[in-house]
Amino acid sequence: MSAGHGDWDAVVCGAGVAGLATARALDLLGLRVLVLEKQRAPAPIAKGEVLQPSSLDVLERWQVLPRLAERGAVPLERLMVRDGAGRRLMLFDYLALPGAHRGLLALDYPLILAALRESLRDRVEVWPGALVEAAVPAGGRLSGVRVRHGGRVRELTAPLLVAADGRSSRLRAAAGIEARPVAYPHRLLSLELADVPEQAPEVTSYLTDQGLRLAYPLPGHRLRLYAQVPPDALRGADPAQLRGWASGLLDGTPALRPLAEQVRAGLGSRQLLGLWRYRVARLAVPGLALTGEAAHCVHPMAAQGMNTAIADAAALADCLAEQGFADRPSAAAADRALLAYHGRRRSWVRHIDLMSHDATLMVTRPSWTGRLIGRQLLRRIDRNPRLRFQATYNLAGLGIRPFTALDRLHQLGLPDPRAGRVPAWT
Repeated sequence: MSAGHGDWDAVVCGAGVAGLATARALDLLGLRVLVLEKQRAPAPIAKGEVLQPSSLDVLERWQVLPRLAERGAVPLERLMVRDGAGRRLMLFDYLALPGAHRGLLALDYPLILAALRESLRDRVEVWPGALVEAAVPAGGRLSGVRVRHGGRVRELTAPLLVAADGRSSRLRAAAGIEARPVAYPHRLLSLELADVPEQAPEVTSYLTDQGLRLAYPLPGHRLRLYAQVPPDALRGADPAQLRGWASGLLDGTPALRPLAEQVRAGLGSRQLLGLWRYRVARLAVPGLALTGEAAHCVHPMAAQGMNTAIADAAALADCLAEQGFADRPSAAAADRALLAYHGRRRSWVRHIDLMSHDATLMVTRPSWTGRLIGRQLLRRIDRNPRLRFQATYNLAGLGIRPFTALDRLHQLGLPDPRAGRVPAWT
């Protein structure tokens, strides 16, 4: 086993959005960064394709936004919750928000990764096919990793390690941090529909008796469609069973019937996604920061996972700059920044976790009583411009403005004399 020579100020484990976003943020501080990724090429996973306004602000500062535009990112103006027939239940109107980016962007996950990676400068090195086998402790902190790459095992050291290696993070386990993931009682079946007529500039959530259906346009006249299914649905299904399932999907969601041909043609692109929820108690320990799904995981319905990972990376870089790590990288400066990072992100991650979970329960409850309650709450929020604005503001990642107990009563039907006012805190 050979040893590293201290050529890097930071070692980032994982080259998904969390890892590449962290690498870009540290790159802009002038740091030397090594990114380790066990996969040799990104997997074409149907996830992490919708960017919220808060992420667009960050990506613009990082000079990544033009690269997304070059790859055909689709601008979206709203998230609309509808019933299966397409009737409006609630509008999240992004055009009503403050700020420079009043909308969303939709783009394939591998293309978002490519844009981030292309933005990295020469001081950042990426090693694909590098398996992190263990963390290396020294002096009461984590100071390096043992990695297998290119047929060799090396021990690499750096004053800062970043775990961006996902739900089964080895570095998180080495630090003694538990995730305790809880599975949702359903899965999402993803389809990619091709040759789709021009669609409205929105993410559409259809609430049906069979569960949630989520759709949004992608570049090249394509549409991403997710369907809520039972955990074991369609395992080993033959073509006839798949066609039968598609017919049931269209029968239960009349708004999608104009796309019947595309739905049936898209069955070959299906991916069945497991859904998890967790957040760790500690986002950092001496020597190590956790970002993205190494630290937290939410249901994709609210489009928060990738966006929270980008915010993690930006916050970590800010803390490092404030503690002088960018000027003089050292273990002491890193540990001060890591303590600040945990304090800064803890409440935000908790807010995202609770908001995403509440939104998920509202639209995925399988019982008829759960569906009835969820639709009534959505309609009442939709009829209250103040609450609708606040919900959109939170979903966009612009701040933490949870509903108060009084707001909850307004959702249940209590008259709201402030309903027509834009909140003063904007």
